[in-house]
Amino acid sequence: MSSANSVIHPVILSGGSGTRLWPLSREAFPKQLLALLGANTLLQDTLLRVQALASAALRVQAPLIICNQEHRFLIREQCRAIGQNPAAYYLEPAGRNTAPAIALAALHLLHESADPDALMLVLPADHVIGKVSAFANAVQAAAQAAQQGYLMTFGLTPSYAEIGYGYIKQGAVLPGLDGVHSIAQFVEKPALAVAQQYLKEGGYSWNSGMFLFKASQYLAELQQHNPAMLAAVTDSWQRKQRDLDFWRPDSEAFMRSPADSIDYAIMQKTTKAAVVAADLAWSDVGSWDSLWQLAEQDAQGNAKHGDVIAVGTHNSYLRAEHKLLAVVGLDNVVVVETKDAVLVMHKDNAQDVKLVVEQLKARQRDEHKLHVKGYRPWGWYEGVDRGATFQVKRLMVKPGAKLSLQLHQHRAEHWVVVQGQAKVIIGEQERMLLPNEGVYIPAKTKHRLENCGTEDLFLVEVQCGTYLGEDDIVRFEDSYGRLGQ
Repeated sequence: MSSANSVIHPVILSGGSGTRLWPLSREAFPKQLLALLGANTLLQDTLLRVQALASAALRVQAPLIICNQEHRFLIREQCRAIGQNPAAYYLEPAGRNTAPAIALAALHLLHESADPDALMLVLPADHVIGKVSAFANAVQAAAQAAQQGYLMTFGLTPSYAEIGYGYIKQGAVLPGLDGVHSIAQFVEKPALAVAQQYLKEGGYSWNSGMFLFKASQYLAELQQHNPAMLAAVTDSWQRKQRDLDFWRPDSEAFMRSPADSIDYAIMQKTTKAAVVAADLAWSDVGSWDSLWQLAEQDAQGNAKHGDVIAVGTHNSYLRAEHKLLAVVGLDNVVVVETKDAVLVMHKDNAQDVKLVVEQLKARQRDEHKLHVKGYRPWGWYEGVDRGATFQVKRLMVKPGAKLSLQLHQHRAEHWVVVQGQAKVIIGEQERMLLPNEGVYIPAKTKHRLENCGTEDLFLVEVQCGTYLGEDDIVRFEDSYGRLGQ
């Protein structure tokens, strides 16, 4: 069967946290959900890129998205914003690396699609590909090989000696498959001298973490090389439950699966692995240094975002999210300002940001997890001020949206409307609030807030109590399936 007749089902993996781009990327709002290089986020660019494959003689179905349950509403909103309607969203009960996540998608395609030989194009949500036409050509070549039972990976033509990526040594060209090579060797992240030798020799590719194969073939390989993983994920998939637009695999069964990457679980064990090598102008945007390389630079080599003044500064990445950022007399640095954190470092230390995140975790701080602004399916909230027994927030509620019917055990709340119209339920009472009107909600009292107008609703919320954590909430009714405590 030719690649032109192949039906390709994109599978987008969006479960990462992107800690090396802290403080912009955080666990609750990771890098794939950020607009780092334009108007679209990395996830949105990935979705649009696979949609564009349809114009390259490929039949492309709606994508499947495998994601963290904490990001589900953000991901759904970003899909809707660009007119994408995924075939399914699967919520990983916990991160078990890529092999179990891909197995969930393979089971879905094997049992839920009308295509018994469904091809899976597995893509991380946070990659950048500058040469989309070359990507389409590589997918065509990989699809033809996958139809013959090969498990395809995409090798990337190295442009420099990178020590942060794994490498693939290409073997012989496979008969009848132009541009497709057997894999002679997978190489772990090499030392610099070794990477330089690979670049000099040629025949080596960066391991991209992108794959294409039959769903049935992947599951057969998993049965052969890691049957315990397949058994656990299959049990989890069979016991899945629907939650609004999302599928929730069974958590207890999923946690029985070994945690492993597709590279270790399958690709380095199978005899059917093959690679198509291509120059895609690719990046995994794995550090601030790599983002500087991708971003537009001025005559001094500075990549600037936001309100930035650079004096006597060269070859630097300078990003201001909220305040004026002035940098004087520095070269080869990264300076990133957010509302609650500032990062200053030499570009050569870009991989060491993870050490800051480790220290934040060790000190039991929240800056590695949360931004000052938190997103919810109804809108967002943003911290303004906080003390030991009080907290002030701004809330935005979208038209027609409403918070859950809830109560708090440890805090009381004051709401003041500053723009829009609000319907408020407190206990058994219901009332309307207009701008400059407010209410008081005692602790342990059921309450609910709804935007009943046609414009965004903005409020100021003042919390007072002995405990102000976001987990002090008991939901009794919710439009978004978030019941319980």
